[in-house]
Amino acid sequence: MDNSYESVMLRKNAIMRQSVGINYDKYEADYINFDYEAMLKEGDFTLEQIREIQINSGVGNTPLKECKNITQLVRKVSKPGFGARIFIKDEALNDSGSFKARRASISCYQAKKMGFKGVIAATSGNYGAAVASQAAKYGLKCIIVQECYDSKGIGQPEIIEKARACEAYGAEVVQLSVGPELFYKFLLLLEETGYFNASLYTPYGIMGIESLGQELVEDCLKLTGQVPNMVVCTNAGGGNLTGTARGIKKTTEKKVEIVGASVNLKGLHMADDHDFNLKSFTTGHTGFGLPFIMNPDRSDVPRSAARPLRYIDRYVTVTQGEVFFMTETLAILEGIERGPAGNTSLAAAFALAKEMEKDKIIIVQESEYTSAGKHHQAQLSFAKENGISLYFGDPQEEIPGKSIVFPKSVDMIKVVDIDLEIIKKKYIQNQIFKTKKISENDVDFLVAETNSNKDFVLNEIKKYKVTLEGEHE
Repeated sequence: MDNSYESVMLRKNAIMRQSVGINYDKYEADYINFDYEAMLKEGDFTLEQIREIQINSGVGNTPLKECKNITQLVRKVSKPGFGARIFIKDEALNDSGSFKARRASISCYQAKKMGFKGVIAATSGNYGAAVASQAAKYGLKCIIVQECYDSKGIGQPEIIEKARACEAYGAEVVQLSVGPELFYKFLLLLEETGYFNASLYTPYGIMGIESLGQELVEDCLKLTGQVPNMVVCTNAGGGNLTGTARGIKKTTEKKVEIVGASVNLKGLHMADDHDFNLKSFTTGHTGFGLPFIMNPDRSDVPRSAARPLRYIDRYVTVTQGEVFFMTETLAILEGIERGPAGNTSLAAAFALAKEMEKDKIIIVQESEYTSAGKHHQAQLSFAKENGISLYFGDPQEEIPGKSIVFPKSVDMIKVVDIDLEIIKKKYIQNQIFKTKKISENDVDFLVAETNSNKDFVLNEIKKYKVTLEGEHE
């Protein structure tokens, strides 16, 4: 078999289909449409079954904790009567230390059920440890493929720490330099081993997080007697937000505002050798968040089950300095030491709480464990070694890749909104470029995908050379 890069890429869809046991073709319809909801029923799991599987494998039922001291700090810098109560769902208490255990639990369960001997995941972060941990529970072999080093052999401390964790759980870790070889090597390993693709973006990877959305609502009702007004999700590839929102919608009919939050890394290219070690966040940033929300099917499966644009109500960014500041704030004021990536949503929640009245509730949807290279001090030391300037000042002056600016006062922590209408238009553009003709069903699909309306979609379609079936060319 020809294992050249070009040949492997040509057969990528066949490799991916075989490795997850899903016939994606059966969900395809018309020109760009596919049956998303039918695909999400793959495996035929109920939410109750998902929770039972997870409880049996050390996942879920994590505590919802009120950050009373941080809430008081918010109220000191809010106008009278404002400053919502902030809660955090402490997902660091899952066995592998993050909410990713929920995604891995269903993938590994399904792999075992289907008779696969092992699982493979391509990831540089918490998901690798989650897959390795769950694979150990199910007696599965595990390979984790990491994009770890630049061309000089210098590795991100956070990624190196995750390799240690994966190996501790018994996984084999394949470490690569930044660039296109990650996906190529991943496909080769899937083909050579016949292992299950424990992708973040299969239906199983999204189903596993629905239990988190359900728990958020149930826990909040038990503690406060009301559902949360807002849930803030750190957003990268979109699965975190998608699964959480779906779980919330299945649990309550009351409106819960879903906010996505990413670290602003504008100007840094995620697959660039020079930029690789100039960023202090390997996930939860705009380098993943924006491309994946505008074009979700860029993942390692033919159709991604992570489609955040269907569910997101608001999308905001925060700076690296603000997140590091809130990471220390959580430790010093609440006695909870957690990793910076998970605290992206905490930094956003702090700013958003100032906009909300005191009787409102905002939930930070997840936390992650921290240690060694994942610790914020290790990340900041690495930044200094790479010539990044660190200082206190106005975080909005921060230039990704050149500076990390900590707020000199807490009232300077703020969010910057990303215009969702622009993102929706860009999403439609990306879809329309695939075809010269669309159907009425395609239009309905775009309405659902962009969480908009038919007039909005049709007005956008008119801008492009595409024919709507039934219209005269």
